[in-house]
Amino acid sequence: MQHVSPVRLPLVTGGKTYHDVTEDVSRHVEAKPNRRWALALTAALLLLGIFFYSVYRTLWYGIGEWGLNKTVGWAWDITNFVWWVGIGHAGTLISAVLLLFRQKWRTSINRAAEAMTIFAVICAAMYPVLHLGRPWLMFWVFPLQNTFGSLWTNFNSPLLWDVFAISTYFTVSLVFWYTGLVPDFATIRDRAKGPIAKVAYSLLSMGWKGSAKHWSRYETVSLILAGVSTPLVLSVHTIVSMDFATSVVPGWHTTIFPPYFVAGAIFSGFAMVLTLMLITRVVFKLEDYITLEHIALMNKIMMITGSIVGVAYITEFFIAWYSQVEFEQYAFINRATGPYWWAYWSMMTCNVITPQLVWIRRIRYSIPATFILSIIVNIGMWFERFVIIVTSLHRDYLPSSWAMFSPSWIDIGIYVGTLGLFFTLFLLFAKFFPVINMAEVKSVLKYTVDNGPTYRQLPKDTPQATLSTEAATASH
Repeated sequence: MQHVSPVRLPLVTGGKTYHDVTEDVSRHVEAKPNRRWALALTAALLLLGIFFYSVYRTLWYGIGEWGLNKTVGWAWDITNFVWWVGIGHAGTLISAVLLLFRQKWRTSINRAAEAMTIFAVICAAMYPVLHLGRPWLMFWVFPLQNTFGSLWTNFNSPLLWDVFAISTYFTVSLVFWYTGLVPDFATIRDRAKGPIAKVAYSLLSMGWKGSAKHWSRYETVSLILAGVSTPLVLSVHTIVSMDFATSVVPGWHTTIFPPYFVAGAIFSGFAMVLTLMLITRVVFKLEDYITLEHIALMNKIMMITGSIVGVAYITEFFIAWYSQVEFEQYAFINRATGPYWWAYWSMMTCNVITPQLVWIRRIRYSIPATFILSIIVNIGMWFERFVIIVTSLHRDYLPSSWAMFSPSWIDIGIYVGTLGLFFTLFLLFAKFFPVINMAEVKSVLKYTVDNGPTYRQLPKDTPQATLSTEAATASH
């Protein structure tokens, strides 16, 4: 008997044609900005103004404007740095890893996810630069010829590994994102009516003509970049975790950090992708392209990575008990019952308990529930980084040096300001660039309801003969 795979929901709904895809995606680029977009950009620019003021205070008066002290030398800034780097992971995962695995559902969401990666890495890079105290000396971290005496870059430091990993990740992600944009830039170039738009999109499209030679090179470059990007998904947050794991601080000195950080990064990254895509599909009326099936699949990945993170939390406690090192045991007891207990249990609730609701189909396919869950997950992942960093530092080996950390208004201002920077960049991208990859969406139109019978949702009680007929029709 022939085995027929389960019927899946369509990837594009509404019976769209190739022309419809071009019209729907190009419309928001060619039209004038609407009021909702203008209001959102105004709010983002106000937050960006707070960022510039907070940075000015930091550079003019020094790091003393932050809430750091002699015991807690890393706190708010490194928490936010790791949080932003984590958010940047989902874009490369959706674009590169799912491309290599031939997952066609990525086509409607990969463009915005790639852009989110780039903007998140820009926000993350702000924190180490500002934390230097003298950012104009930042070039000292690079292995340049030394003209200042005996000072030389320490290649054994994971902080230097961060520089190489994140800069490489940013560069490859930027090239990957731009490569995917070239065919769509050419489409908008050919449709442009104003002279400025024609010139701008002509330059951006780099002479793309859509010939077979161009498409062949486009697909080759995309696969090469995907192969290069895939190890970066694992390496970047692994190296970030080594900033902590290579130390001797209780709570940090553990080999579980690399896989734990990578899973957490994908977890928070997919949550941010969901937040942005749910807003984008409503604002730009893209419900036929970002479907409930896309949302459900992203929810499943978020649930799986959240479960991995939950196992990592439990494993940390087991390792602390198994080691029989009293300092390590105290570090974890202090996290759960010490003065920062509220941060620890917020982390556990948001990251371990809440994602398990996705097992319920009604929640997995619910847009309001998914939106709320995505925000809760990102809040929980921020608390995770805060718990790892602050609770491990504020009580060290000597009780005489114990101290509490409280963020200053400048700390909070820089964090809120990076949110403003992120959303300003994303809103500008969503207005002037195609937010969905038109070329790749057109390649999956055969999996729509009208053109792909295998992917049509049939009643559960459909006879086997009918299913076999559907499959045979699709094969032709």
